[in-house]
Amino acid sequence: MRTRKLALLSALAVALSTVVVVLAGSSTTASAHGAMLQPGSRTYFCWRDGMTPQGNLVPRNPACAAAAAKSGVNPLYNWFSVLRSDGEGRTRGFVPDGQLCSGGNQTFDGWNLPSNNWPLTHLTTGADFSWSYNAWAAHPGWFYLYITKDSWSPTRALTWNDIEEQPFLSVDHPPMSGSVGSVEGHYYWNGRLPAGKSGKHIIYSVWKRSDSKETFYGCSDVIFDGGKGEVTGIGESGPPPNDPPVPGACTAEYRVTGNWNGGFQAEVTVRNPGTTAINGWTASWALAAGQQINSIWNGTRVGTGSPVSVRNVDWNRTLQPGSQTTFGLSANTSGGSQPGGTLTCSSP
Repeated sequence: MRTRKLALLSALAVALSTVVVVLAGSSTTASAHGAMLQPGSRTYFCWRDGMTPQGNLVPRNPACAAAAAKSGVNPLYNWFSVLRSDGEGRTRGFVPDGQLCSGGNQTFDGWNLPSNNWPLTHLTTGADFSWSYNAWAAHPGWFYLYITKDSWSPTRALTWNDIEEQPFLSVDHPPMSGSVGSVEGHYYWNGRLPAGKSGKHIIYSVWKRSDSKETFYGCSDVIFDGGKGEVTGIGESGPPPNDPPVPGACTAEYRVTGNWNGGFQAEVTVRNPGTTAINGWTASWALAAGQQINSIWNGTRVGTGSPVSVRNVDWNRTLQPGSQTTFGLSANTSGGSQPGGTLTCSSP
């Protein structure tokens, strides 16, 4: 993506540039986002399993809870970001054994854990199926779908020897429907499920962009038992917390404080409406088309591209019940100054 810098702000942008986490050892900006919706990926289903009415994440499925215990819940707010910026469509010999479900992206290590309890999509072997892949940030590319061998067991970490060598289905630049920056935005196609399968398997998806090196990876846990896409294992340990707000929950509110030709400034207010103190918070939102962050103050940006994730600095880490703090940002834009999606806020 071409970056249009304002000359007036260039010095300020350099001075206030934030520390970024480079995904998988690459400095390439990650600008596409997505994950399998049907059959759902582990990160997508765990996000659905844990999302509460207040916008917090409390995974209930045992496998999802174990993954969050290992890697934290923050990755689930970015369930569509299991990617390698330097992937170039590579699979065997690139993504290490035991790290296939995270694509070798350490942020999602918890979703590599072997378990019999991952949420399942029930399918019929050899049947036609309507596939759906989220397009949180849309980009052209190819999709490759693999299936585990009959010898695979869900009780051990997935390796390349567990995956059949050739994809059972490949899709070239499929059509898209719905709005980007939302769960509803998705690529879709029809294709046949692998024949001769029974019991539990993993459908392994690879999305290779045709306009950059960025590549997405994902594990969708399925069971071939004659089903037609039904899902089990989500929210089966009781309903998510409702009112009053869960202790330590946080909220985030976005406000534009200034506009100019080609740019804007905004302020995000982070509040603690809960009953106990928060020790650390992260606010996240999707950038609208044409927006690029220049600088952030009173917060630390985590990662690059969209969605934007900003966490506390030391002095505003702790929020007592009923208190709030703010951080600011400046951005270039070729469009509007509003965020491209709803703000979320998470705390440990």
